[in-house]
Amino acid sequence: MSANPQWDVSRALGVARLFHLVCGVRDACVTPFLTLYLRQLGLAAPWVGILMGTKHLIAAFWAPFCAFLAKSYQKRRVLLIASLLGSVGASLFMVLIPALDKDLEYHSCNRSSRVTTTVVPTGVTLAVNSIPIQESASKHSAGGAPSLLARRDPRMVEASGLRNGPGESDQEIFSDLYRYSVDSTEGARTMSQILHSVTSGVKANSLEDVFEAFNTTLTLLPEARELGTVANSSVAQGEAQALRFSSVGLRWTFILSLGFMVFWELLTAPLEQVADDSLYEYLDFVDATDRYRSLWIWRSLGMAAGVCGIAVLVEQLDCFLVTNGPPGVVHFYGYSLISTLALLVSITFPVPIYRRQEPSYKTVKALSLAGGDARLVLLALTVILIGAVVSTVQNFLFWHMMDHGSRELVMGFSIALGLLGEILLHPFKTALLKKLTRVGVIGLGLGCLAVQLLYYSFLWNWWSVLPVQILSAVSSGALWWAVGASIEDLASPGTERPLSTMFRSHFYGGGCSLGSFVGGFVAMHFGLAVLYQACCVLLLLWLALFLSVQLRLPQDRKINYSKLLTVEGGDTSDSEQGSERDWLVKAMREEHSDWKG
Repeated sequence: MSANPQWDVSRALGVARLFHLVCGVRDACVTPFLTLYLRQLGLAAPWVGILMGTKHLIAAFWAPFCAFLAKSYQKRRVLLIASLLGSVGASLFMVLIPALDKDLEYHSCNRSSRVTTTVVPTGVTLAVNSIPIQESASKHSAGGAPSLLARRDPRMVEASGLRNGPGESDQEIFSDLYRYSVDSTEGARTMSQILHSVTSGVKANSLEDVFEAFNTTLTLLPEARELGTVANSSVAQGEAQALRFSSVGLRWTFILSLGFMVFWELLTAPLEQVADDSLYEYLDFVDATDRYRSLWIWRSLGMAAGVCGIAVLVEQLDCFLVTNGPPGVVHFYGYSLISTLALLVSITFPVPIYRRQEPSYKTVKALSLAGGDARLVLLALTVILIGAVVSTVQNFLFWHMMDHGSRELVMGFSIALGLLGEILLHPFKTALLKKLTRVGVIGLGLGCLAVQLLYYSFLWNWWSVLPVQILSAVSSGALWWAVGASIEDLASPGTERPLSTMFRSHFYGGGCSLGSFVGGFVAMHFGLAVLYQACCVLLLLWLALFLSVQLRLPQDRKINYSKLLTVEGGDTSDSEQGSERDWLVKAMREEHSDWKG
């Protein structure tokens, strides 16, 4: 069998390692920075949460369905190539989405201006406003435009929402705006910057209120008739009229983002599961599935290298490649380039060829098993909660870091630290699970994740997130090792992989979708610090409930018959043989009683 070139295991594993490495680099180019790019388009936290929730929802159910169809019709390689080829073009559609601030790319790359990137995660989306240094130093006096902009400093807005200064009413703010706009021609010329600085800070669903308030100020303030000239009043009213188009632009930006992301995810989602299923069945045919378990390391290495490499390229090339759109388009160019490389590797990716078989309905059996075992139900609820909490970190942690002055390179390095920690901890996986038991490792992972969330809520500068990222080795790596070991132990023969896929795709993906939908609105109304603190409390409460319920559940594990095949009868003593026979008899009796029930 090994002489057949179709079953060249060493070559297949080499191609699979390269494919996982390239796909890790590919995913790292965009996935961690996607919400950051959406923020730079001008979308607030609730809209970003809806977009990411939709993305996770598609991946949770579309990928398994496509994998089933590809296997049934023996079109796995076609699907791999089509997915990679389609994602090359679909990702570039995101570059075509117009930002709410049309001058965003100019301001972000103009080194002769003082750039103020005022983007706030709590539903307040301020665009980039640029004020020339010479003009700021010579023409603006206290109480003019700079003071108004200072009142809407992003850190102040983050801390208190869109609140006025002490003793300051909304009418006084707009009165100051109007005074500044009509005092001079220069004031009228810069009215657009001031209006955009204030109105962009208003929640998306209250933009019309700002427009009405400004119109009221124009018509009711007595100083409008005294100070305003015809020319300057016309300019100011024209700028106020432009506010109406801001809400329309916001809707179009959201609709285009939603459409392109849905199309992109439909093409990309099936890739990983189809590749994993193909490789697993290939190795299973030659009894080499034990070598499948370590392939995830290559994807993690690719992501660790890619997330730092793309951040460096963005800082070096963004201003040279950007012609239209917000900063960050280099992420999508890099994604398309690496997808092309992965496309070339996929041509030789190992895909087993076999005769079409009758469906075994293993997924239905796995679903029935998950619903009938209290331990699996508790584990499923835990995985859903993990997905919901982790999605808040994936979606908004970079927003939080940006608000504290972090650059993309620091953000990428924070992810790389967690991935490298998982790889370094992996050699101790067996000892850890044996020493602490699976339940103990799950509890430890939930506790470490809660500590990380609490720490995130108290970030104080650009590098403060880095020390706590080493806990990701336990909160992400060891936690999922324990979940996987529990699934294997509780699964019935033949349902291990379908049950594992169900937990990874449906339950975890569904939790990520739910967390994205809810997290965006919580971030808008209460802020990111409160969001992470709430998630921390929720995790700790669930941890206490999980451990208390786990102690009351029956601890008899189901016998996995596939493990009996690995028992060699070489130098086994009589007592050990008797023990194995007793174990087998017990398993057969339990199985017989299950069939009778």
